[in-house]
Amino acid sequence: MFDEVSNRLRKQKNKFLSEDFLLQSDFAKVLYHDYAKDLPIIDYHCHLSPKDIAENRKFNNLTEIWLAGDHYKWRAMRTLGVDEKYITGKGSSDREKFQKWADTVPYTLRNPLYHWTHLELKRYFDIDVLLSPDTANEVYDKATALLQEPSHNTQGLLGMMNVETVCSTDDPIDSLEYHIQAKAEETQTNLFPAFRPDKAYAVENAADYLAYLAKLKTASNINIDSYADLLKALENRIEFFHNHGGRLSDHGLEQLYFFKLGQFDIEQLFKKLKAGQTLSLEEINYFKFETLLHLSRMYHAKGWTQQFHLGALRNTNDRMMRILGPDTGFDSIGDFSQAQALARFLNELDSTDQLAKTILYNLNPADNEVMATMIGNFNDGSIRGKIQFGSGWWFLDQKDGMEKQMNALSNMGLLSCFVGMLTDSRSFLSFPRHEYFRRTLCNLIGKDVENGELPADEKWLGKIVSDICYYNAKNFFQFEK
Repeated sequence: MFDEVSNRLRKQKNKFLSEDFLLQSDFAKVLYHDYAKDLPIIDYHCHLSPKDIAENRKFNNLTEIWLAGDHYKWRAMRTLGVDEKYITGKGSSDREKFQKWADTVPYTLRNPLYHWTHLELKRYFDIDVLLSPDTANEVYDKATALLQEPSHNTQGLLGMMNVETVCSTDDPIDSLEYHIQAKAEETQTNLFPAFRPDKAYAVENAADYLAYLAKLKTASNINIDSYADLLKALENRIEFFHNHGGRLSDHGLEQLYFFKLGQFDIEQLFKKLKAGQTLSLEEINYFKFETLLHLSRMYHAKGWTQQFHLGALRNTNDRMMRILGPDTGFDSIGDFSQAQALARFLNELDSTDQLAKTILYNLNPADNEVMATMIGNFNDGSIRGKIQFGSGWWFLDQKDGMEKQMNALSNMGLLSCFVGMLTDSRSFLSFPRHEYFRRTLCNLIGKDVENGELPADEKWLGKIVSDICYYNAKNFFQFEK
């Protein structure tokens, strides 16, 4: 009896991260292995360092590449009671930091971190053991040794995952020197910039904003003495990005805003800022609205795709903000009102036929159906899938979140036109998230076939899967080397 139970448990254990991981039907297995698995990756939104790509950076150890900057891991460690000196602090070694992460991993069961951790160890380092306090040194030493090999420099890691294209996230003032260098060296993975002008309308603090305008003046070589000058400077930088392969913009916002144009005199608001005066909340939101409207029209003129990441409640912990600064893992899902202003903003652009290709990313799952129906309001037949409901983002880029996003899109739009997954990551070890998405997608469709809700048409469903995983994005963005 004991042997029978032991054998059964071993068999169950061996299913974890097997070649059929997450694939719960025979049809799902066929879809993944024959139509999704080997396709190249187009990661059209990430936060990888262009410098690290262009210079083919070698990382000194596993902590340096895997834990630095990873808010997901930091939050889990803090929840478990790990002291900050082992997370972001300077009072511990890289090996000690890794040991604390290894102590944490067994407690992350049912959090996507548990899956991602072991997928990344397996795919990049051929490490099959479960990470725990007992295996920490073995894992750290093997991975760190491999990171010293040319195969595990940044470009090697991207090639290992068959990453065809990455789009970084870049401020308008960026020189794009590393994008230019990577192109000149003809790196295996194409690197393109994406225009992220959030600071160009971040007018909450006049002093900070004026400091940014000084940098924008230098980058554009345009004196910015008026709001009209600001728009000229931004248009100058859009042209610069376009000339270096940029075809996307991106914006991180709690919500989009809508006002009647001219409700405030934008030049007067700009003068107040130049004088160091603080704007009211309504004036701040109007400034964002009108600036985004002008930018969106510029994107349309260039044939770009605009992305809006909506719904994050950022930097909520004042005490930790004072200690660690912004973007250190103290953000959450917000419950902002999205539908009405979003519809009016998109309609304002569409009314003059100046609505660019658009991807809407939603962070609150309560708004999934809002976004899934919103895109249908502005798909006008001019471009296949012109307005997209973006993949599960940030807290929602896990199995349940991705399934909910795809179910909402399937029920209220066309999943077949979806441009698929992206990492939104700062880590060169995050690309197995594309595998995770592809397995989840194939399992979702395979389950429908198993239930008799879809026909077992392998070629057609295989084509749909391949399109979502790769070809839709390739055709949608039209990157030019």
